[in-house]
Amino acid sequence: MPQVISADGTAIGYDVLSDGGPPVVLVSGGLDDGTENVPLGEWLAGSFAVVNYRRRGRGDSGDRQPYTVRREIDDLAAVIGVAGGRANLFGASSGGALALEAAAAGLPVDRVAAHEVPYQVDNASVAAWHAYTRNLDAALDAGEPGEALRLFMRLAGSSEQDIAAAEASPYWPGLISLVPTLRYDAACLGDGPPPAARLAQVAVPVLLTTGVITDPHSTGLPVDFFGAAADATTALLPNSRRVTLEVAGHIADAGLLGPLLADFYTA
Repeated sequence: MPQVISADGTAIGYDVLSDGGPPVVLVSGGLDDGTENVPLGEWLAGSFAVVNYRRRGRGDSGDRQPYTVRREIDDLAAVIGVAGGRANLFGASSGGALALEAAAAGLPVDRVAAHEVPYQVDNASVAAWHAYTRNLDAALDAGEPGEALRLFMRLAGSSEQDIAAAEASPYWPGLISLVPTLRYDAACLGDGPPPAARLAQVAVPVLLTTGVITDPHSTGLPVDFFGAAADATTALLPNSRRVTLEVAGHIADAGLLGPLLADFYTA
């Protein structure tokens, strides 16, 4: 698989899903090595030059320390270089936060779409976020990736039954391998609420999407958690559009989201 070298020397793995049309770079969310974005990328591949990459610490991408959000922005800049020097971005979940940070930092981006960015917008959620980040650091520093993963799943609204089922599944070891990157996603989301000062610096058009219903595996989240976060983010961006998809699930259906993105990227 091809790799590009980031500014700090870290090798970043990527796949070119298609090479015709306006460039689109896909940015993955938490506990994902880019796999969850593949169906959407394949849908867009008919009209766009799509690059799907693996964020640092995931898959075949390196993980040079110390981690900073700036280094992840540099990684994305390198991938945009592979895509031709300018690109549209799609970010899923915390990947949407990274995409917005990259646009605020002035990367050569034309448009940004972000699906269900998990910013915290009420006092209880912000307090829970701060407790999570403290406990996540403690678990990772103590070499307890299983506990770190359980902390993340509880924050995401999973029940104890869902967590037990995940531990017993064949997918658990793969998730454990990605656990160190939970700290990176937390850094991209910062203190929890949408970062007003940085979002004000995003000059390009932004599309914010959410599902109409919370994922059935996230029943512990507040009602309309992602919708409230997207509404608050929309209010802080200079040029934004907000759309609710008639679908449940944190991973958006490519057949619904794809046409919306195609129209947005070519408007």
